[in-house]
Amino acid sequence: MSNEADFTEPARVTFRGHGGITLAGDSWGPQDGPLVVFLHGGGQTRHSWKDSGLALAKAGMHAVLLDARGHGDSEWAPEGDYRRDAMVQDLMAVLEQLGKPAFVVGASMGGLTGLLATVHPRHELITGLVLVDVVPRPERKGVERVLNFLSGNPEGFATLDEAADAVAAYLPHRRRPRSPEGLLRNLRQRADGRWYWHWDPAMMSGSGEDIDLHSEVLEDAARRLTIPVLLVRGALSDVVSETGVAAFRALVPAAEYTEIGAAAHTAASDANDEFTDAVVDFVRAKTVRS
Repeated sequence: MSNEADFTEPARVTFRGHGGITLAGDSWGPQDGPLVVFLHGGGQTRHSWKDSGLALAKAGMHAVLLDARGHGDSEWAPEGDYRRDAMVQDLMAVLEQLGKPAFVVGASMGGLTGLLATVHPRHELITGLVLVDVVPRPERKGVERVLNFLSGNPEGFATLDEAADAVAAYLPHRRRPRSPEGLLRNLRQRADGRWYWHWDPAMMSGSGEDIDLHSEVLEDAARRLTIPVLLVRGALSDVVSETGVAAFRALVPAAEYTEIGAAAHTAASDANDEFTDAVVDFVRAKTVRS
């Protein structure tokens, strides 16, 4: 195996998604390691998994971090197609291009994509699933808070500090960073000089799908799961409740479960070390068993 120092920076990769759309990603770690594909939540980018990518690479795993269509450096859907099915088709196209089965780690929107992909005709390409603060029946108030944030500030921000204020109000449990420079990966500055979120606003125009509108379909997918599954919940989450966790575990009795005490809905970035350790342990255990 290569020295871990070889994997301190990712390789930039691109894939052809559903309908020929170009999807951007980062590849961390040895190509011959267990493959783990990360899918971020709505309004985020692949960079939200950066620390996890490095940690998995050091553990000898091959982590691929994707920007969803309309997010980050991936292309925006020409006709505003951000339906769940389009994202599932994107994921399956990526897995086919990677050429081997993968563990899929998905947060929020990405978790729903991963769950629905397990009933795709090529579901054998998914060897394990990690759902990060997402279940088929989330808490409506929590979902509405997320959607309100994503649809807010359509006029953009005059400064990075204004954007940082919006994030701080959305994530009150987090300590505000001293500098707003970290937001540069999530914002674009347009010709008018204002800063806009790094994703297609058409995602919220009504052509997409709210994450709680298809609970029965999601429950059916969960009920049919036969691959290893890990559910991760942030103890402070207002999107996934203990009741939602119990309902999911009733559907998937074999699922493993971990709760991160200092985390909310953004569990992976709220407590990255604890989250990443859980993913590494899960993938390593299931790879050894297989």
